[in-house]
Amino acid sequence: MNKMNKIIKILVYVCRFLLAATFLFSGFVKAVDPLGTTYKIEDYFTAFGSFFELFVPMAFVLSLLLIGFEFVLGFNLLFGIAIKRTKWLTLLLMLFMTPLTLYIALKNPVSDCGCFGDALVLDNWQTFYKNIVLLVMTLFYVWKSDFMTPFLAAPTRFLMEMFAIVSLLLLSLHCYFHLPVLDFRPYKIGTYIPEKMIIPDGAPQDEYETIFVYEKDGQQKEFLFDGVNMPDVDSTWTFVDQKSKLLKKGYEPPIHDFSIELEGVGDITKEVLEDKGYTFLLISNKLENAVLRKSFEINRIYQYAQENGYPFYCMNSSLEKDREDYRDETGAEYPFATTDNITLKTIVRSNPGLVLIKNGTVLNKWHYNDLPEFDQPLENSPLGEMKKVNNVGTILFIFFSFFVPVFVLIGLDKTIRNIYKSIKNRKK
Repeated sequence: MNKMNKIIKILVYVCRFLLAATFLFSGFVKAVDPLGTTYKIEDYFTAFGSFFELFVPMAFVLSLLLIGFEFVLGFNLLFGIAIKRTKWLTLLLMLFMTPLTLYIALKNPVSDCGCFGDALVLDNWQTFYKNIVLLVMTLFYVWKSDFMTPFLAAPTRFLMEMFAIVSLLLLSLHCYFHLPVLDFRPYKIGTYIPEKMIIPDGAPQDEYETIFVYEKDGQQKEFLFDGVNMPDVDSTWTFVDQKSKLLKKGYEPPIHDFSIELEGVGDITKEVLEDKGYTFLLISNKLENAVLRKSFEINRIYQYAQENGYPFYCMNSSLEKDREDYRDETGAEYPFATTDNITLKTIVRSNPGLVLIKNGTVLNKWHYNDLPEFDQPLENSPLGEMKKVNNVGTILFIFFSFFVPVFVLIGLDKTIRNIYKSIKNRKK
């Protein structure tokens, strides 16, 4: 093998493993937050117009398919499974995603692509440039990877691929029926909300371009406003319109749309965040879509809060009629407050979900499937303490739970091969 062929071979392996790492990471961070992926797909369908809105009810199923597809592509690339199928599917994916992300970057229908969930947020142009790099690597890999052959027996490869699919599906479903095992969002446990709302001194501001539209003799003309002097037009021109275009996005704090408008009272955001005691926040982005089977437990928690003097608010973005319907169906007596829909989806991946805060700090969050029994004052209960979160431990647990069985299968490759041959021979 000459020097050039060695270099090409090394580059092929580099492209293969970089692609594998990208798809594994992308699939994993989506898998631990499948509802977040669902919300992003819904945003895409809504932004693309009425025809695509027909697919919104399928968003969760599509999110699982996308998560599984990306992760298994990465897994197969890493271990050389289904080499031909995997490389062509990778190419098809990148040929689809690259022009799509170019369109999104140009038209800006959504603020970010969501390609790495909330773990790594890229703007639309960064996403497009990332996909250009991935497409180039994919093209090179497809072009020069013919020398690659599988190092494992076919039945071993099949078992490994099935294990990857089932494992990721189970992880996604666990994080759907409970809260995500990893929380990358700004409202994670331990967050002091007021601090995340601050814009630092000297932080970049949004930069806009203002254009005035004037008309004369039936013809319209645009004049750029320099921010100081009005456009130099004489009285024969008639003002028609004013347009503002965002040129450069300034600093945006991690939490920028958090507010609590209490029904019949008004804005109580400051009061809630500065309360030195405990406050329960029942989160439901849409009451009309909330799971109602836990209503009795929620009502009991509200009664507990009243008995112990803890404020309790149901934060939602529903219309008055939907609130009344919810009250009628659940017997809810707790106060309702209006909050931005996207903010509610971000706070907790559950509808409804329960959040406990104290002095503006998130102490704990619960999915409706995991509501605890409150039987003593929070001051004397472990439930009143901040939940301990060990992300490193969680990642290591998932890593070893997944890869130890994978390497066991690899170690048993020869045995699996012999068993498979024996079964085939018996059939003959």
